[in-house]
Amino acid sequence: MNRRIAVIGIVVKQRKKSAHRVNNILSEYGDLIVGRMGVPYQERDVSIISLIVDGSTDEIGALTGKLGAIDGVRVRSAVAH
Repeated sequence: MNRRIAVIGIVVKQRKKSAHRVNNILSEYGDLIVGRMGVPYQERDVSIISLIVDGSTDEIGALTGKLGAIDGVRVRSAVAH
């Protein structure tokens, strides 16, 4: 299995509404997560989470797909070769 390192940026709008679902998915994929930083931006009612992950392109795609399917969550990733 080819493993990749990726950086994933997540913006969660209406944090109180979506945070529980986001955290459940992140816990589900915890084995892929190398590092995580979260910053609540209260003035804009958003939270920004950055992840460093190490996994296959399928695993990274599944993680970002599940997160992106949550209403009010935007996800972008950059995958290294």
